[in-house]
Amino acid sequence: MKVKGVWKYLYRAVVDSAGNTLDFMLSAKRDTKAAKRFFKRVLNASHTIEPRVITVDKNAAYPPANCQFSACAIAELKADEALPETTETRQSKYLNNTVEQDHRFIKRRTKPGLGFGSFNTARRTLKGYESMNMIRKGQIKGDVMGQISFINQIFGVAA
Repeated sequence: MKVKGVWKYLYRAVVDSAGNTLDFMLSAKRDTKAAKRFFKRVLNASHTIEPRVITVDKNAAYPPANCQFSACAIAELKADEALPETTETRQSKYLNNTVEQDHRFIKRRTKPGLGFGSFNTARRTLKGYESMNMIRKGQIKGDVMGQISFINQIFGVAA
């Protein structure tokens, strides 16, 4: 995402092959600290169960050393016992296609706008896009009242 002409990074966690979105976070940097903050947020959410496998992509931005950007954050979380030692980490260019395909919806919405004017505007707008995408995918179980409750939980307002 571009905010005032500068690239910012949208982290997304997808739980299963069905493409259910767990959480998302817009970050100014793409480093270990941001990844660790995102993983902690996802793992501490009430709807998250212990992950069996965490798959990260083979982005050229990752350092070539043994401790890649996300792998370092995962290793630190395992050391802090926030993540179980049994959780497998795999780096694969193709196994994260579910996440990449889910990105298309967000890219399709943001591209015509040519970026955002401020970081907070981008964060709030993406929160709305992601919420509506979760409802569209059928992730929010129940009737209209369940969806209203979900919107209230995310934004803190009644729909």
